[in-house]
Amino acid sequence: MKKRMLSLLILFLTFTSNTFAAEPSADGQTLVNLRILETTDLHADLINYDYYQTKMDNRIGLVKTATLIRLARKESKNSLLFDDGDHLKGNPLGEYLARIRGMHKGKIHPVYRAFNYLKYDAIAIGNHEFNYGLGFLKTALKGARMPVLNTNVFSVKTNQPYFKPYTILNRKVIDQSGRSHELKIGVIALMPTHIMKWDKANLEGKVFAKPMVETAKEFVPILKAEGADIIIALAHTGISNEPYHADTENAVYYLTQIPEIDVVLAGHSHSVFPGPVYQALPNTNMETGEINGKPVVMAAAFGSRLGIIDLELSNRTGKWRIVAQKSYTKPIVDEKGRSLVKTDIGLYKLVKEEHEETVDFIKKLGL
Repeated sequence: MKKRMLSLLILFLTFTSNTFAAEPSADGQTLVNLRILETTDLHADLINYDYYQTKMDNRIGLVKTATLIRLARKESKNSLLFDDGDHLKGNPLGEYLARIRGMHKGKIHPVYRAFNYLKYDAIAIGNHEFNYGLGFLKTALKGARMPVLNTNVFSVKTNQPYFKPYTILNRKVIDQSGRSHELKIGVIALMPTHIMKWDKANLEGKVFAKPMVETAKEFVPILKAEGADIIIALAHTGISNEPYHADTENAVYYLTQIPEIDVVLAGHSHSVFPGPVYQALPNTNMETGEINGKPVVMAAAFGSRLGIIDLELSNRTGKWRIVAQKSYTKPIVDEKGRSLVKTDIGLYKLVKEEHEETVDFIKKLGL
């Protein structure tokens, strides 16, 4: 009898201890810190090398940004990494791979090899991804091991999104008390309708582009209906408060006004946000990196900066909401061009074959 009573007592204490350990904080809310990282407009600058000057250049290169990515991840229990587009074209390496060597069967484009290596959670297609034609793009994209998104480019043939229009990332996150939760992150991606003019020869009769804001408003309810706790827009578009119209090129300001969009990662214009260029923008907080109350970041171009958005999420009634936010960027060099980070050697080795091929090709041309 005594043994049985002792066993019941131990069982009771174990049960109550586990129950209390699983409870939220004293004020009834669960808090999760989430870090969102952005690269944008890499333009095939994987290596810290200037192909035009044929010399090293520590002001550019994903092999440098990669070190910032690793450091940022170490500082946060929960993080996500995205690229905002324009990553395939923009330097001789991109040109060499598309126009000279081509994509060999079984070979992964070094840009996507790099993205796989760094474990990007999702990437957007930028307008320059169309410059080599849809055939090259579709072949190159086969090597990407993460969702590749665009929401507002549609097939002429099917009248459906030409690419994967959105994704919902199911991620386990650790709260401030060490407990695990599942967070559903909805992601969409948008680009200017101007692609139909810029790449008319490659796109006409095959795809068409819908206005960014209208398309976002069409899709965010779908993500909400599928259970997205927060929604991130990979917006390959710049920041301006000029009056919005269907063919607006820089639509970030108006995307932040859509209630269901929680976070905007900007790009396309190669600027820095938060930064002095946008000091006069209305309803903008430069200290926290907010536009219309939404966290926004734009990490310049060529791998020169890493965009970071730090969020604090609260769950008091079974629904997640952002209760604190701050956006900023980190550079790979200081104001005098001196390197602030080491090269990610692993990434360098992974992409050096194509880099060296490109350098050799340039030398043969006598450039």
